[in-house]
Amino acid sequence: MFVSIRAKVLTDETGVYSEIPAILTSSGILEPLIDYFLHRSHDRSLEWMRKVTRSVRLFLEYIQVNPVERDPHQLFQNFAQRLYTGTFNRETGIDPTGLCWAPRSPHDAARIITHLSDFFNWLGEIRPEASTVNPRYVGGAFDRQTDEAAYQYRRNKAFLGHVWASNATPSSTAYRLRYRGLPKVARGEPPSFPERHFEALLFKGFRNGDRYDYRGILITLLLHGAGFRESEPFHLYVQDVFSDPQSPRQAKVLIHHPRYGSAPADWCDERGRPRKLNRAEYLGQRFGLVPRTDLMDRRHAGWKGGMHDGPYYKQAYWFTPEYGEWFLELWHSYLKQLARFERDHPFAFVNLSRAPHGAMYTLTQYNKAHAAACKRIGLEVGKARGTTPHGHRHAYGQRLRRAGVEKSMIRRFMHHASIDSQEVYTQASFSEVRKALEEAAHRLDGASKARFGLARSFDPSYLPVTNHTHEYELSDRTRGAPQGGES
Repeated sequence: MFVSIRAKVLTDETGVYSEIPAILTSSGILEPLIDYFLHRSHDRSLEWMRKVTRSVRLFLEYIQVNPVERDPHQLFQNFAQRLYTGTFNRETGIDPTGLCWAPRSPHDAARIITHLSDFFNWLGEIRPEASTVNPRYVGGAFDRQTDEAAYQYRRNKAFLGHVWASNATPSSTAYRLRYRGLPKVARGEPPSFPERHFEALLFKGFRNGDRYDYRGILITLLLHGAGFRESEPFHLYVQDVFSDPQSPRQAKVLIHHPRYGSAPADWCDERGRPRKLNRAEYLGQRFGLVPRTDLMDRRHAGWKGGMHDGPYYKQAYWFTPEYGEWFLELWHSYLKQLARFERDHPFAFVNLSRAPHGAMYTLTQYNKAHAAACKRIGLEVGKARGTTPHGHRHAYGQRLRRAGVEKSMIRRFMHHASIDSQEVYTQASFSEVRKALEEAAHRLDGASKARFGLARSFDPSYLPVTNHTHEYELSDRTRGAPQGGES
């Protein structure tokens, strides 16, 4: 009954439309959600909209199969509980509602609740009277149902702050909540790409017969050698790469913000002067395109944000420096391949051997190529093994930490807004933890020898000796000690 779709929304007579996710119901598009996304389109990503769409759809599905529940307190609380417990009967294994929800992780359930809380808060503020008895109400049945839920949520917010979800955040509900005491778990082995296999990946993995995949090698160098996120190289223009004036053998790479980054300097007006516009305007006026962050098809590429270096770009900080030299040399080889194709876009990485030739190279295609390259050199592909594209960013952070680079510099090199964001990338591996303990034990042993002037020796007289079923101490040291109690 509820289907997530891609909608083109026109808000005036200009013909300019926004492409956003939507929910299709039996009575039409869920308009309150459309309004919410248009309101947040300036500061929220398409990926966020998809997640909110999923959360709202789950709530609509739940209230659809529970039409007799009129108490809003009980409705919201039951919905939150079913996220954690699932909807299958434990004894019979049957779900009479047909929802067939498996129990969700606390993190996933809390995220769904947060999405709904924010949506209902906004809707209650924008349309506070929409859900009251109004014969001129023009919304569809599910629009009315959504408005009613928002009205009840806002009216009962003080109570729902305690029962709506135990893991919802105080910032999202504006009330202090009671939390379930979840055990704290240390992060596992950092999923970084194994350094010893990196050169083989580049020059054997990204090689098919006698042909090198320069495009795949270049993207992987940006991830592994400069620490970029896997989606960021897909916003690169050809003009964004040039020889570094301070180190001519090394490439200087500036990946601009997909919307606010400056337009290329070679885009000039009628008088031959560079146009001082941003990249969204450049894409729209010259190519009739929107930034790849706004595309809802396979060409989509995300942009997480973080700290930028200049006027909305991120510079590649090569570590180690030879990766920048490799990039510049291979970039020239790639440009020779690129020159054979016509492009209706400015993006650097394109389809070379498959139709449509010259079209934007996609993140999905690169992930497949990277997996195939790993398999060619005998590596098993998996996030936990560090052999997915994101494992290269972890490897970059680990390399900086092992080299003793200060945290403030790592934050800059990895383009984090907060210095704490690097912790997930720079934590010690299990092998390093074991080595640290061994070195600490040696230092302690050496300190003991220096202090007492004698070696630590093993004294077997302290060990209990077992004679069949009887145990006793050989040493007289324990004779006369107090019995029947703990010291």
